[in-house]
Amino acid sequence: MKLSKELTTLTFVLLTLFCSAQNNKQQHFEPGALWPDNNGVHINAHGGGLMEFEGTYYWYGQHMIEGKAGNRAMVGVHVYSSNDLYNWKDEGIALRVSNDPESPIVKGCIIERPKVIFNKKTGKFVMWFHHELKGMGYSAAKTGLAVADSPTGPFQYIHSVNPNAGQWPLNFTAEQKQMSFPKELKSWSEEWLEAVAGGLFVHRDFGKGQMARDMTLFVDDDGKAYHIHASEENLTLHISELTDEYTAFTNRYVAVLPAGHNEAPAIFKKDGKYYLIASDCTGWAPNAARSFVADQIFGPWESLGNPCRGTEEQMNTTFDSQSTYIVENPKKAGEFIFMGDRWMPENAIDGRYIWLPIMFENDKPVIHWQEKWQLN
Repeated sequence: MKLSKELTTLTFVLLTLFCSAQNNKQQHFEPGALWPDNNGVHINAHGGGLMEFEGTYYWYGQHMIEGKAGNRAMVGVHVYSSNDLYNWKDEGIALRVSNDPESPIVKGCIIERPKVIFNKKTGKFVMWFHHELKGMGYSAAKTGLAVADSPTGPFQYIHSVNPNAGQWPLNFTAEQKQMSFPKELKSWSEEWLEAVAGGLFVHRDFGKGQMARDMTLFVDDDGKAYHIHASEENLTLHISELTDEYTAFTNRYVAVLPAGHNEAPAIFKKDGKYYLIASDCTGWAPNAARSFVADQIFGPWESLGNPCRGTEEQMNTTFDSQSTYIVENPKKAGEFIFMGDRWMPENAIDGRYIWLPIMFENDKPVIHWQEKWQLN
């Protein structure tokens, strides 16, 4: 009888703890709020992207530290896992920076916007990221490659490159390939912008390879993968095709929205059309988002305007955030979630996440602010 009472008491305690744990689980999104992981620590995966593999989502992002220096890569790329997108388990550091001063990814370099895709052909998880060499500011403008056998890593760093060396964009005309430009052009003048649109920086970087800063990855329905990045001093987006292994460039690429000054690209496909959301270039300060649509991944791309809806301030600052990735809603096929970062340059580790549903109005993607929302 005594044993029975003890078992009853133990069962009650376990049920109480289970119910408490369930009640403590996050069951909605709260944009801009602290977002604790399974350890109760604010998620540290900034400028990130998601990958779904065998029913589990993996969130990769920059691991920030406290203070202004936190925007440099002092730790590496953090990864979290989730089965519901609300609650995330800390899976550790997927790609760790090196202590070797000769390594390109030595501690103190810049690693931003890591994205990971799975290659069914090779069985490898492939990571690309914006990479700047230590002590060189943002002048290197390279993209880094790392691969792993597991979605949580460890990822092995391969190299960093300036893509498409010695290759012209597919949408360049014969005239553009032969153009020459005055040596002295005043930045932001009408003549300078015309020269940029004509291929000024493509010509400049033709031999060494093009610049690649803010970036994302996209795998199309046919399995082809694309590397989309801000190039030409952040003035033009480039969409570059990757090889079948996803680990190199095929040298097939296009210059998109020349001289448009777009960065932070995020892309998705709906009903056979490609949609792109990007931002202006204002450093860590937020600005108004832009949206675009195309019938083919290589374009041409048509502007759809600012996708944000709300107050003037909300629309002019993308809800005080900047785009980083777009993921399909697992509860509603054909609907998508905008992922943005609310940067905190004075204390990088405190950066917040702005996840909001993307809706369609008059065949245009629109984003409305919501204090709290759920997938269904």
